[in-house]
Amino acid sequence: MITLKNVSKSFKLTRKLKNEMALNTKSNNFQAVNNVSIQCEPGKIFGLLGPNGAGKTTLLRMIATMLKPTEGTITVGGYDVARNPGRVRKILGFLTGNTGLYDRLTAEEMVKYYADLYGLDHATYIRRRDRLFDMLDMKDFAGRRNGKLSTGMKQKVSIARTMINNPDIVVFDEPTSGLDVMTSQAIIKLIRLCKAENKTVIFSTHRMGEVQQLCDDLAIIHKGNIFYNGTYNNFSENMKTDSLEDEFIRITGETV
Repeated sequence: MITLKNVSKSFKLTRKLKNEMALNTKSNNFQAVNNVSIQCEPGKIFGLLGPNGAGKTTLLRMIATMLKPTEGTITVGGYDVARNPGRVRKILGFLTGNTGLYDRLTAEEMVKYYADLYGLDHATYIRRRDRLFDMLDMKDFAGRRNGKLSTGMKQKVSIARTMINNPDIVVFDEPTSGLDVMTSQAIIKLIRLCKAENKTVIFSTHRMGEVQQLCDDLAIIHKGNIFYNGTYNNFSENMKTDSLEDEFIRITGETV
């Protein structure tokens, strides 16, 4: 279970950052997330839909204990992310598009490194490794150095290291962004498997098709604010336009 109550996150802005973000404001604060309250339940897939810069990554990084909320509370598996970040990290897997792999390690060495960090015994590691490598079709490049792998291969290594500790709660941040169809389908298959195993799953995307394929629950975020929070079925049944894209634009008040 993931629960966010009145969560906000603001950042201090330097003049350089203002220029880089093209912000025309006198304020030295940037509100990335504003008063968000959502709940993600076990056995369901929660989709966080929004364009680039909407606040999705900031929100997920707070859930993953990489950032602390400025206001509000976040609990993951019953643990407060600010008070018990170590407990949260033991039960959570976090996958991001930024793979950050050690180039000199092989794919298998990278996964084994994370297994060792989690204290997995050898037999458990071998069992989980074989399952993940089969599912992700990784055996052909398991012995190759990460620095020599394609983008899709690297993302598969990131998936394997994320899942090697069999986390109860999984956070996917734009997991298919920039990937080929085959790798994207492998990730979608994994997300569905997590649901079948009653894990708590939250993933962010700007791809409408992934929402339609995967989501039980949905939140639409734009400019740090939540514009919809509920079931996907309720959202689709009450759309006032002909497509998810048009409904997103209508709800957020954005113009093309």
